[in-house]
Amino acid sequence: MAVGKNKRLTKGKKGAKKKIIDPYTRKDWYDVKAPAMFTNRNIGKTLVTRTQGKKLASDGLKGRVFEVSLADLQNDEVVFRKFRLISEDVQGKNVLTNFHGMSLTTDKLRSLVKKWQTLIEANVDVKTTDGYLLRVFCIGFTRKQPNQIKKTAYAKASQCRVIRRKMVEIMRREISEVDMKEVVTKLIPDSIGRDIEKKCQSTFPLHDVLIRKVKVLKKPKFDIGKLLEMHGEGTTSGGGGGGGGGKTG
Repeated sequence: MAVGKNKRLTKGKKGAKKKIIDPYTRKDWYDVKAPAMFTNRNIGKTLVTRTQGKKLASDGLKGRVFEVSLADLQNDEVVFRKFRLISEDVQGKNVLTNFHGMSLTTDKLRSLVKKWQTLIEANVDVKTTDGYLLRVFCIGFTRKQPNQIKKTAYAKASQCRVIRRKMVEIMRREISEVDMKEVVTKLIPDSIGRDIEKKCQSTFPLHDVLIRKVKVLKKPKFDIGKLLEMHGEGTTSGGGGGGGGGKTG
């Protein structure tokens, strides 16, 4: 038989199964670290394909967003507040994250809305001292006066405007005078919401005044020094293989 006439003789068995390789054998686990403002620094682990040629593992990790409940970050009872943390750098086996936003859980927002009261919302774009542009949303509800007999507690449109103006004014003042680290420390106990509630008392009594959402619209140029400072390691260069690499909560 002439060589090359019957091509099947040179090949293997027809329909031979392709060798299946488990994709997880090519992946590594990395520890995700929250900034130093939070009590619980280890928020979990994340998976990424190992470095192969020009495709670096660190490039696959940067830009990932992790949504974590405040109860997990602070070991407290506030489960309805969620923080979004974005991966910005990889040091050894640790992924260093930065603040990327905050929101309330849907069930909490739904539980606040009731009949016989006025819902008042306000939002403002404000820049921190270190160059972050944030859009901050606030929500509040009117409540009955002490010893009130009337069933409803509706505010007039003019009162709503005054309250909205105060909300914007307080949010702008509280955020524009501090850096991002300080903003996060204010958002954890929601001291801004309590401040708004006190200041608006003279216009109309309010309750459940909360910072509903914070969005990061613009960020300053990435600075590794600033990020390490946020993680409580100002002068250290990070590095180091292993798991916890000198970063304790």
